[in-house]
Amino acid sequence: MLAPLLLWAVLLQWACGRGGRSWQHCTELRPLDVLAELLPGSGPARGVRVLQAWGLSGLQLRTSRPRALAFPASRLFLHCDRFPEEFSIIVTLRVLPVPTKRNEYIFTLMAEESPGVLVGLRYSPNKLHFLFWSPEHAGGWQNRVTFRNVSLADGRWHTLVLAVSGQSFSLSVDCGLPKDVVVETPFPASLSVKRASFYLGNRRRRKGFFTGLLRQLVLLPGADATPRICTAMDYKATALSIPAVLQDIPVKAVSNEVLKYPHGANMKVTLGSRPPCTKQEKAQFWFNASRRGLYLCNGSAWISMLEVKQRLDYVEEYQDLVTNSETMGVEVFTIPRVGLFAATANRHSPPGSAIYKWTDGKFVLYQNIPTYQAQSWKYFTIGKKIFLAVANFEQNDRGQEFSVIYKWSHRKEKFVTYQRITTHSARDWEAFVIEGEAFLAVVNHREGNNHNIDSVIYRWNPSTGLFETNQTIPTSGAYDWEFFAIGPYSFLAVANTFNGTSTNIYSHIYIWLSGSFQLFQSILTFGAADWEVFHIGDRVFLAVANSHSYDSRIPAPSNFYAINSSIYELNITAQMFVKFQDLLTYSALDWEFFSVGDDSFLVVANSFDGFTFSINSIIYRWQGYEGFVAAHRLPTVGCRDWEAFNTTEGSYLLYSSAKEPLSKVLKLKTT
Repeated sequence: MLAPLLLWAVLLQWACGRGGRSWQHCTELRPLDVLAELLPGSGPARGVRVLQAWGLSGLQLRTSRPRALAFPASRLFLHCDRFPEEFSIIVTLRVLPVPTKRNEYIFTLMAEESPGVLVGLRYSPNKLHFLFWSPEHAGGWQNRVTFRNVSLADGRWHTLVLAVSGQSFSLSVDCGLPKDVVVETPFPASLSVKRASFYLGNRRRRKGFFTGLLRQLVLLPGADATPRICTAMDYKATALSIPAVLQDIPVKAVSNEVLKYPHGANMKVTLGSRPPCTKQEKAQFWFNASRRGLYLCNGSAWISMLEVKQRLDYVEEYQDLVTNSETMGVEVFTIPRVGLFAATANRHSPPGSAIYKWTDGKFVLYQNIPTYQAQSWKYFTIGKKIFLAVANFEQNDRGQEFSVIYKWSHRKEKFVTYQRITTHSARDWEAFVIEGEAFLAVVNHREGNNHNIDSVIYRWNPSTGLFETNQTIPTSGAYDWEFFAIGPYSFLAVANTFNGTSTNIYSHIYIWLSGSFQLFQSILTFGAADWEVFHIGDRVFLAVANSHSYDSRIPAPSNFYAINSSIYELNITAQMFVKFQDLLTYSALDWEFFSVGDDSFLVVANSFDGFTFSINSIIYRWQGYEGFVAAHRLPTVGCRDWEAFNTTEGSYLLYSSAKEPLSKVLKLKTT
């Protein structure tokens, strides 16, 4: 018996060494889930986050150490150290717009001792490249198979199936007609994976990182996977092998259904979206599955019988809002009996800034307004008059530097120029009312190279119908005003950013006393860009967004931009704001407070981490004694401003990008 056993062992070793496809142990004919290796039982690996987009979950890869997103090939190839000769690669991914001449790697397989790619897949604008190493050539040879006219960067999910057999390479995108490529050099019959590792979203270096989301990455040896993938009704959700953490797809009602009680009862309960409530539906019930609420029709309206408070479940991308240019700030407002609007402060002039109107569930361009490197908008009313003020940072074509207040014309149904006010690199407007009088405060950032200048508070003169100077306040490279009232007292906080030598300076809170603002409290900040005041119950909080720490007089820190932003709480006994919590942020430029049901949230605009503008902004949930805890991570690019708003269809967040002409509307999915 010994001789036959030895012969069997020799044959098995020879077959694996030659890539023999007849041996199941060598070819690993089962689907090999590459993504699952970065998702151990304890949760995603460091640098991996689970995000929702368009109703599906995916992995976002974010790390400064590419090796953190790697694992040995031996964890997949358990019984053989050879890559299969024939195979399919199945990828479900969501690609973000890729700059021209830039490549992003979906995955690579690389030997530790070599800089070359054994097997890899990368994406460039309108192209997909499959890379493989040919050991048959002297010293080895890097080969590339290119599939052209592959457009994936539309923000949606796509499923790719790449089938490889010898010299033939076939790519199917979303189960469309396959693109076939035949090359001179075949895929090697014997490609060793000894001491090789898989790298997710990179090729062992920071350059070429994949910035989108990955939902499925499967290697299927020995077969073309297209027939298995494209038999499903929804190929994007096909789970040949999807990690369990990504399979929590929310179920959406597709139509109304009627459930009848047994025994011939006439009472009906309707499911799905809100049905009509007329005399015909009187005394009938509607169950709102999204809110878990039961409603009774009284013949004209649905009356709540039982309703569970809403809770934020996840956030999904809802609309890509193409803007005139990069957007420095956004203002969402409602004009009574007209509609909901969003004004974007756009950097370039022309074409200037734009106003969008919410139409059929989306923001649609409504009006263009000439601006000069606009920084922000402020909507406010005085009596029945409706105004919109823009903060211009640069001079106009005539060398004049002023910001403009626009007034809503009911006859023309658009905003028209009302008053021009001389400003100096204006960053922000704040409107408020004290004791029945209307005020408008502007932040002047700098005049020439001088950052230590006055910002101005204007008072509305009812006689002239104009804003007139009321008070000046010294500021240092200021970015933001924030007005708030506590009981009978009115406060105005300024975010001072830079005094000419340092960002580590005091920002100030002023209190209104005897007809003017007087200093109330000074707080050390670090490139402060925004103040946000909010209330939780009877408690009053004030959050500052710190952008960076710099001082020309001391050695530079290792990272200017990774810095704590702070939340302060009003201490009534001490009559001052005291620090409540620090949160690590990355060049934070804005805070936005919002509520969903009984829950309170803060979302921060992280803009730059010292290496890239493509960085997560974070939603923090109020957890009582724990303070604010990170709940959702949102991929953003140069995020500058957040706005929360509600419509009859739901709750939303809108963020502006200071680095690309694309803002995004996100929908808050609740349970």
